[in-house]
Amino acid sequence: MSSPDAGHPLSTVADADRRTLVLESAMATFARFGYRKTSMEEVARAARISRPGLYFLFSSKETLFRAAVAQALDRDITAVEQVLADRGRPLSERLVEAFDQWAGRYIGPLTRDVATVIEDNPDLLGGIAETMPRRFEALITDAIAVESGRERAVPVAQTMISASIGLKHQAATREFYLERLAVAIGLLVR
Repeated sequence: MSSPDAGHPLSTVADADRRTLVLESAMATFARFGYRKTSMEEVARAARISRPGLYFLFSSKETLFRAAVAQALDRDITAVEQVLADRGRPLSERLVEAFDQWAGRYIGPLTRDVATVIEDNPDLLGGIAETMPRRFEALITDAIAVESGRERAVPVAQTMISASIGLKHQAATREFYLERLAVAIGLLVR
């Protein structure tokens, strides 16, 4: 006999919300301990779910890690798309916010570890480790091309991304990263 909620739209929403929360807890746990030192038990505890419940959702730590990173990158790309689509704001302002959504949130003591755990385990991620950064570059390039043309947009976007990567390694705070990035974008977008 099925439960009264089986097939009910609200149970589907609750399941999706639960999965999202589990993946957010997993990402925070992987960031804190690193991929190798993180156990499914630690993730289950952080997500306030039983270990068997976690295994019901994700068959392995590798599957869980891949899903957690995919969710984080999907969220970031969606935010970047929304920011860049707002053509009522100046391009330089939209670009700074787009980079903040993509990289700025990963600056600071614990959040730096999120980027590190992703960068240190590209073999576990498959194609997503390459496709999402390319998607980000394409979005930045397209936004610049609207005002500067495609030919100029490609090297400008690539230079902004290089500046962002360098600043991520120098910045102790998100605020510092954003201030310096705004200067770089101001020099590149005229």
